[in-house]
Amino acid sequence: MPPLLLFDLDNTLIDRNQAFRGWAQRFLSARALPLEDLGWLATLDCGGYFPREALLRATMSRYGLHVSLEKLLDDYAETMIELIDCPEEHRAALRRAREAGWTLGIVSNGSTKQQRAKIERTGLDGLVDGWIISEEANCAKPDPLIFQLAADRCRRGVSAGPVEFCELPTPSDDWTRTTWMVGDHAPADIAGAAVAGLRSVWLDHGRPWPELGYRPTITASGIPEAVDEVLSAPLVA
Repeated sequence: MPPLLLFDLDNTLIDRNQAFRGWAQRFLSARALPLEDLGWLATLDCGGYFPREALLRATMSRYGLHVSLEKLLDDYAETMIELIDCPEEHRAALRRAREAGWTLGIVSNGSTKQQRAKIERTGLDGLVDGWIISEEANCAKPDPLIFQLAADRCRRGVSAGPVEFCELPTPSDDWTRTTWMVGDHAPADIAGAAVAGLRSVWLDHGRPWPELGYRPTITASGIPEAVDEVLSAPLVA
């Protein structure tokens, strides 16, 4: 079977934090609120790991807003999809990996509807062989099962849909030996790769490595470097 290269979505293939800052700026400007509070919102957001409902409730409380939480959630979701982007250098890196004979996939934690919309909005659905999202999978990174499900989907060319028990893969080969995981979040992406038996690339985004109990196979500054490092590494672990 071809080697497999899995990617995280937010802040890995796409700049989710940039889209969040765009939403926050629109939110503040539309209500004549101080733009210097962009820092407060970005801090509360925690790179997307603070629940959206809690973030918006805290924001409503801070500014004394009497509006519908559901309306704010809808506006947030629509604006994030509108502002999300996949840089051309990321697309080029994926094409290089595909031309080198690799199967490509996305493994993302989050809402199926939201994450799938990002994949389709950015055209990533035409650049990878499959994807899986934690809500539909009923498991989330770092659970090793979600990586196994992703590998099975990518090899079968299945991109979406509810995961049924009969779909659980029973690979006949040791797929982990030729599979890599690329991501920016240590506890989900790199720890997940470690417990699944995969090699990994951590995108540091200028940060020092934060964990003591495990480490990535390779550290890279971005997707182009990560893909080049994987393509130049030994094919089998």
